[in-house]
Amino acid sequence: MRGWNIPRRYWIVILTFVCTCVCYIERVGFSIAYTIAADAAGVNQSSKGTILSTFYYGYACSQVPGGWAAQKFGGRKVLLLSFLLWSSTCFLIPLDPNRVVLLVVARLLVGVAQGFIFPSIHTVLAQWVPPHERSRSVSLTTSGMYLGAAMGMLVLPSLVKFKGPQSVFLAEAILGLSWSVLWLRFASDPPRSEHPKATAAGFGESLLPLKASQKAKMENGGTAVRTARIPWKRIFVSLPIWAIVVNNFTFHYALYVLMNWLPTYFEQGLQLSLQEMGSSKMMPYFNMFIFSNIGGVVADHLITKRILSVTRTRKLLNTVGFLVASLALIALPIFRTSGGAVFCSSVALGFLALGRAGFAVNHMDIAPRYAGIVMGVSNTAGTLAGIIGVDLTGKILEAATTTYSDLSSPESWRSVFVIPGLLCIFSTFVFLLFSTGERIFD
Repeated sequence: MRGWNIPRRYWIVILTFVCTCVCYIERVGFSIAYTIAADAAGVNQSSKGTILSTFYYGYACSQVPGGWAAQKFGGRKVLLLSFLLWSSTCFLIPLDPNRVVLLVVARLLVGVAQGFIFPSIHTVLAQWVPPHERSRSVSLTTSGMYLGAAMGMLVLPSLVKFKGPQSVFLAEAILGLSWSVLWLRFASDPPRSEHPKATAAGFGESLLPLKASQKAKMENGGTAVRTARIPWKRIFVSLPIWAIVVNNFTFHYALYVLMNWLPTYFEQGLQLSLQEMGSSKMMPYFNMFIFSNIGGVVADHLITKRILSVTRTRKLLNTVGFLVASLALIALPIFRTSGGAVFCSSVALGFLALGRAGFAVNHMDIAPRYAGIVMGVSNTAGTLAGIIGVDLTGKILEAATTTYSDLSSPESWRSVFVIPGLLCIFSTFVFLLFSTGERIFD
């Protein structure tokens, strides 16, 4: 690092980008490997939906505790521990659709471990990244999710074909442990900022405020023990935070439904083979990667050049992203070709990613000191969306199988895509009405 003369905060952002990339390779990988193994074993759609959604139960349980742990013990340490836990679980657990209890337990454990990741990342970034770099830093970090999903969709079907479903678990474990070594080697806690403006924004310092008596000790050269005074009540009654929560729910409902059920849509809805689709199947997620970074750069440009206020910038990008995504989602089942389906899903996921430069960075705008906590609350809603959306989709498709005898008709899939489309429209108006870019928590 020193030889390359690159600021350490850039390395932190790059490592968190790789972190989210590896996490989503794991999530897409399980969806692909389990879908192929379950179809071969004759597992019905409802049961598949239950297994695929199990991850999100564990993920939901650890979001707020993850934010609290990151605040108390440091995001760097919590992030490392969570990676070691889920990587070890992937390495040890066999992928057998007939061993339902073992799969449920494994997915719960992976979900709990990964639930600590995003609150920890937001805690780390809030400490390391100054306000004028936050949009593009958060967008780059979160775009790793989409690049990881794209890489998973491109490479893992072939890995399953030649090496079997279990090989996906082993590959994911190796990636997770490799990242852990890099994080242990290169990550560190930030130095306290010497710049008053940066410190006032929560940059370069502990995110836990000190009591008055402790501040006096610090000023007199003494040491102080950090004491959390997290304003839980204000967090849970804050309308700007609820605006973030609602949009996080919608974003993840659409993302998780597409991530978990696009392989089934291509295979059974359009009668296409994932192996034969080539690189086109990765385009929806690659588009997310591109548009996420575009959103971050545009947001920082509008704010730093004072073209728009922070509030208007967040609302503009969120609105454009979610409204275009809603149109693409509603139109998706109309197209019956590979090109049409890939185009619609790419537009939907790409503009949803653009919208993240609105609601997802807003945690740090309104509560930089409590970014991990607010992210935990917000991401809990997003995880509930995964539980509801993935499981509900399985039940919708099971009912459609009974009604239409198979899943090849567009009617079988219409409700699957219209529901997140309508949620996008609703969330847009909530964010327009209640969000703000102003700091509302000390």
